[in-house]
Amino acid sequence: MATFIGTYHSKVDRKGRVSVPVLFRNALTRDSFQGIVAFPSHRSAALEACGFDFMQELETSMFSALDLYSEEQDDIAATMFGDSRMLPFDGDGRVILPQDLAEHAGITDRAAFIGKGPIFQVWNPDDLDAHKTMARARMRERGLTLPLRPGGGGR
Repeated sequence: MATFIGTYHSKVDRKGRVSVPVLFRNALTRDSFQGIVAFPSHRSAALEACGFDFMQELETSMFSALDLYSEEQDDIAATMFGDSRMLPFDGDGRVILPQDLAEHAGITDRAAFIGKGPIFQVWNPDDLDAHKTMARARMRERGLTLPLRPGGGGR
């Protein structure tokens, strides 16, 4: 599975094309779909994005954890899967951001990509800076750390 780390900024052209960071593209080389899957975040004014293979893992996880036709399963399916878009890479490693997704994230002429492990997000760069500042403050306030489990990689 792909792992995404780092923060990168890209320009968005008039046609909505944006270059996905090369390290993110490289992480997806073994994915069954050469592009990304993106959908509106339900937690912030950003886009959630990942490879198609990860979406398939989410699907498996959802159907093994939740009853088919339950309200919870329906909510996740309607928002994560129903609002998702498969955005193929062009020859230059760019994707076209659909207007509704760009509007949700407030993306106009610039986009910021932030890796979050198996997923990444796409933000308006100014909003991402503010989000990261708040996240650091919350971490300090709460004294958050991650346990390292030998051989388990933290799980």
